[in-house]
Amino acid sequence: MELLAPAGSADKLYYCYAYGADAAYIGLKNFSLRAKADNFYEDEYRRVAELRKKFPSKKLHCALNISFHNDEIDSFISNIPYFKLYPIDAFIVQDLGIVPILQKEFPDAQLHLSTQASCMNREAVRMYRSLGFSRVVMGREASLKEIAEIKDAVPEMEIECFVHGAMCIAYSGRCLMSAYINGRSGQSGFCSHTCRWDYDVLVGGEQRDTGRMLAQSGDLVLRERKRPDEYFPVYEGENFTAVLSSKDLCMIDHLADLKKAGVDSLKIEGRMKSIYYVALITRAYRKALDALDGKITDGQARPFIDELYKVSHRPFTTAFYYDRAKADETASGASESPWDLAAETGDILSEQQKKEILGRGEKLSMRRRAEYEGMVPEARAAYDERVRDNPGRYLTPCTEKEGWEMYALTALNMMDKDTELEIVTPDTVSQRLDADDYELINPATGEIYSWCCNGHPCVIYTCMNLSGGALLRSRNKNWKDDGAAPAPGA
Repeated sequence: MELLAPAGSADKLYYCYAYGADAAYIGLKNFSLRAKADNFYEDEYRRVAELRKKFPSKKLHCALNISFHNDEIDSFISNIPYFKLYPIDAFIVQDLGIVPILQKEFPDAQLHLSTQASCMNREAVRMYRSLGFSRVVMGREASLKEIAEIKDAVPEMEIECFVHGAMCIAYSGRCLMSAYINGRSGQSGFCSHTCRWDYDVLVGGEQRDTGRMLAQSGDLVLRERKRPDEYFPVYEGENFTAVLSSKDLCMIDHLADLKKAGVDSLKIEGRMKSIYYVALITRAYRKALDALDGKITDGQARPFIDELYKVSHRPFTTAFYYDRAKADETASGASESPWDLAAETGDILSEQQKKEILGRGEKLSMRRRAEYEGMVPEARAAYDERVRDNPGRYLTPCTEKEGWEMYALTALNMMDKDTELEIVTPDTVSQRLDADDYELINPATGEIYSWCCNGHPCVIYTCMNLSGGALLRSRNKNWKDDGAAPAPGA
């Protein structure tokens, strides 16, 4: 089975590929249902082309899954020369009006039917096959039993299914709530996730506290008048009110059932998620698939799978795959992660680049030494006092260390020598990075930072191997372990 991961930016696309995805899906600006994701525009096709060369076996899918208005069709047609600069293997669409245009202008690209089309029966699949589609992304309301029946009836059609990530309370995501409340249509890519806003349940006048107490009791429910036996729970917690917020999908412990049903591609949701989320979730499913295929043992895969539960998420569910009742359960809050992404590491610096930075540190050290030796005793004493009282202004120059290498580094959160850091790689669950194992260096001056944060030019000088998409994570100081065991796909 193919593993398909979400890429909301060129950086995320790299981590999709590096952490084990067989393919990634992107959105082009203004033509995707994740318009608030970074998406792809201007000259980013150059970076995408470079990544395809770096990962030649990987594929690229492009989401064009909005419902097009006339002006949007015109805009898309005018941008076709630009879109052709991307090495796109398949387009994901729901609007049939765009199909003949894609078939004419991109004859080598496959057509994949978006889940927004709510395709959930064999006759619909046959129809889409006759229109030129090679793959159907099943409507999320389809059960495993129905998927197996469809695959048996139309074996030549590829079946793609979501296996992880946020779910929408609306039918296949076709929701008007966001458009109704604040004029941002989910069908044009601008969903504001109003179903997950923090609502208060109140009554008027002096009885407001009574309303809140009732909501927190768990006894409050919604009931549609003509369906007297159906109840939709409303529950207000400390920082949220769960009314329409669905649980997150997680099928990592049920991949064998998906394979048995004939699923060809497993899709992770999350083009608006962080690099850390994309990397760890993709890696967990990669290892789980490798175990399913006998490439590694279940024991080897399990530590990577366990990391999935340490990434921030809402309570998990198997949604419609086994029992519709699971999909009807609402979420009440979300977990926090014990770790934050501290930094992204880049390529290893060449020997010449490393020598230049070390040379700047050596020159700085020599200049300071000469200036110090030229001072009179009183000036030296004053200088020593300034260094002691303001260590951040007089940083230590770097020096060469045998066996150490330098890597490009993009700091995302503040780090210093007291920060508890771990290294995460595609094939390493985590590895502690002790203070003695690294230095954070300003490449322009050769000085060793006492602390570093986003926006600081930085390289990391270390004895550890940080090749191949290593990430540095720091302990979330606000995280509290409640001792609750994860509920895999519960």
